[in-house]
Amino acid sequence: MRYHNITKDDMLNGDGLRVVLWVSGCSHHCPECQNPVTWDPKEGLLFGEKEKEELFTELAKPYISGITFSGGDPLHAANEAEILALAKDIRSRFPGKTIWMYTGYDWEYVKTREVARWIDVLVDGPYKKDLRDTQLHWRGSSNQHVIEVPESLASGKMVLHCA
Repeated sequence: MRYHNITKDDMLNGDGLRVVLWVSGCSHHCPECQNPVTWDPKEGLLFGEKEKEELFTELAKPYISGITFSGGDPLHAANEAEILALAKDIRSRFPGKTIWMYTGYDWEYVKTREVARWIDVLVDGPYKKDLRDTQLHWRGSSNQHVIEVPESLASGKMVLHCA
């Protein structure tokens, strides 16, 4: 897996202060995407043990609420297996931290993926410039949802996160 950035003390990509991993690779290519530089899965830097430890160092800080996986797309074929392994590792090491994920895939697809069992909140769907709404929390367009994943999986229906 490759990545473009690790953002620390981020307040824009989920509840509380977070660390954000911006992965490379996205096949959605949404018009007016905020991060088109992350589309190519061969671009960016190789994600390895050093970067993993950097994430863990940030997550160990008591004021950090959790991690957000963004990009690119964490569920791109070049990323999904490593994101799954990383989410499992984070859940076991930092059980009190939340895991958020942004993806261009919709809930119907994501709920069938193993990674869904390891994340707390999902922001789903492609960005649609004609549905852009700057008043929305944690999403760019009104077609996207901020989903409470464990509750949604347990109930069998989408449960939205309240901002």
